[in-house]
Amino acid sequence: MAVPAAAPAPSTTDALLRVEDLVMHFPITQGIIIQRRIGAVRAVDGVSLSIPRGQTLGLVGESGSGKSTIGRCIVRLYRPTSGHMYFENEDLATLESSQLRGVRRRVQMIFQDPYASLNPRFTVGSLIAEPMFIHRTGNRREIRQRTEDLLTKVGLNPRFIDRYPHEFSGGQRQRIAIARAISTEPDFIIADEPVSALDVSIRAQIINLMQRLQEQMGLTYLFISHDLSVVRHVSPRIAVMYLGKIMEISDRNGIYQMPLHPYTVSLLSAIPIPNPRVEKQRKRIILRGDLPSPVNVPSGCRFHTRCPLAQPICSEVEPPLVDKTGQGHYAACHFSDRVEALARTGSA
Repeated sequence: MAVPAAAPAPSTTDALLRVEDLVMHFPITQGIIIQRRIGAVRAVDGVSLSIPRGQTLGLVGESGSGKSTIGRCIVRLYRPTSGHMYFENEDLATLESSQLRGVRRRVQMIFQDPYASLNPRFTVGSLIAEPMFIHRTGNRREIRQRTEDLLTKVGLNPRFIDRYPHEFSGGQRQRIAIARAISTEPDFIIADEPVSALDVSIRAQIINLMQRLQEQMGLTYLFISHDLSVVRHVSPRIAVMYLGKIMEISDRNGIYQMPLHPYTVSLLSAIPIPNPRVEKQRKRIILRGDLPSPVNVPSGCRFHTRCPLAQPICSEVEPPLVDKTGQGHYAACHFSDRVEALARTGSA
């Protein structure tokens, strides 16, 4: 059966970043001297999204769904297999290495692990100042002053400038990573699970810091996370990803109050509610099986092997990502009209 053409994700004329049909496949080869391609890891398989200037898009999904790969493609740590990534009017996917320096000053990334993302041989001052030296934003004295100002801005003592990363806690290290990311005064920041490695008590502090910096500097964020409860507080618009594809995109209210994809419902049901009476009465949706391998992706809808609503058509025809409400609530599901009952009762 023919597969209907998927509608592109909603775009806006004021979008700072537009991703169109992004594909990232990692080849699997066999042999040492003569290598032969025997397959590919389909990490990202035709993703489209847009982020308006000054706003935050939350990208959520299980580990292995391809979220971080999208972020690494945007900053061009990976060169995409195909597709386009328009930063303003410049296609990042086609730029050569020599053309990327100017873009990377405006596009920065905060990595998940604050222990691995900071070089232990460098002082805090050197870590924050390095991007400024690379992009030649001032002389040595000006850069040192700017580094001290950045430490203050992220809530650290400027006298820490000559200390090393091992002298700090996880939350403090992530503040240092944030200071490094904003040192070049970027327009766009990819935050790849920036609080998942931190204690719960510290997460709110880092999220509040990022929101304050967004207001002060007019930053645009792609906030990547597997935790819908965190994304709810930082992202007015949310995209749900599964096995290299976007399953649902909507504003925050649409995702949390009227989800239209069974995968989104299952993620929401996993969020604990701090009220024992409500939690006891709530219907949990336990997905069967594990996330399929991105090397051998299921036919049709990628979620059909675990979906409680799956019908024969789901394994034959891939559902397009279309606006189900006419108000920008996109979902890729043949039976989105049955999702409300699933969310209410916990079963099909």
